[in-house]
Amino acid sequence: MINVGVLGATGAVGQRFVQLLAEHPWFNLTTLTASERSAGKKYRDVVKWRLDVPFPDNIGDIRVSPTNVASLKEVDLVFSALPAEIAKDVETACANGGLAVCSNASSHRMEPDIPLVVPEVNPDHLALIDVQRDHGRDGFIVTNPNCSTIVMTLALAPVRGCSFQKIHVATMQAVSGAGFEGVPAMGIYDNVIPYIGQEEQKMETETLKIMGKFRNNAVQPAPFQVSASCHRVPVLDGHTMAIWLDTRDPVEKVKEAFLRYKPPIEGLPTQPKESVHFFDEPDRPQPRLDRNRGNGMTVSVGRLREGIRFIAMGHNTIRGAAGASVLNAELISSRKYL
Repeated sequence: MINVGVLGATGAVGQRFVQLLAEHPWFNLTTLTASERSAGKKYRDVVKWRLDVPFPDNIGDIRVSPTNVASLKEVDLVFSALPAEIAKDVETACANGGLAVCSNASSHRMEPDIPLVVPEVNPDHLALIDVQRDHGRDGFIVTNPNCSTIVMTLALAPVRGCSFQKIHVATMQAVSGAGFEGVPAMGIYDNVIPYIGQEEQKMETETLKIMGKFRNNAVQPAPFQVSASCHRVPVLDGHTMAIWLDTRDPVEKVKEAFLRYKPPIEGLPTQPKESVHFFDEPDRPQPRLDRNRGNGMTVSVGRLREGIRFIAMGHNTIRGAAGASVLNAELISSRKYL
């Protein structure tokens, strides 16, 4: 078993990390960090558990540590659920101190020597770990993308053999993507908010890095453009998006690509049986019906039409956040980087 910790364990994504790691077959969760005011207290006494699954009692007696490298002496790998403005310095210090860092934060995603990984899409990009080590770093940082970017790139993975130059995407993003206190109730009830700060830029840039090619110890961005429009909608969990590709490939070829898709990895504990599920039904996928498919790790696709146009949907705090980081860590472990 590999001893692991969670940075920022009391927030929305931090709680998802705790849920996914509490009974993990490869990772032993030993350390939880939070703010100074929570340090020294039992996790069960400081966390306001708000997930739709029972609180993991086997974790409750872990005493919360302050968020710094000195608190992480007993672990080999840390999962970061820290806000971006805090994550940059803390994650850098952890990696320089010899720790492996799997980060959900945006701070390091676009740095040239740090992998931005969706295991079913670009597992070969983990080779950037060796580049970090060549630069003198004892540990390393691996990041997962923005929640919407994860859903879109997984939906695109089966059709990356098609010829296209432009992708247009319009998202309908759940309120949980803003954190527990992120969207006031009176602001989202009976409403759609047509703006999410920095979300469109993340989708437009991160996608090109993820779907780019790894050559000569660097990632060459994918040779297409992404145009995104992002919107907050009154849904609790599950990001839905409409995607348009400017390909001339027929619908039948694209559908066959979805149905025949096999990811380039296998055997990881958090990996779902289906990374991408294709629906023939005209009214699917839907967040309430489909977000928990594959224990929240499957991206569902449907409404494929001439154009090429289709709908993609995935659980934003599992597949799009904590689950993505855990799957990255499993891939890292399976490839002997730990």
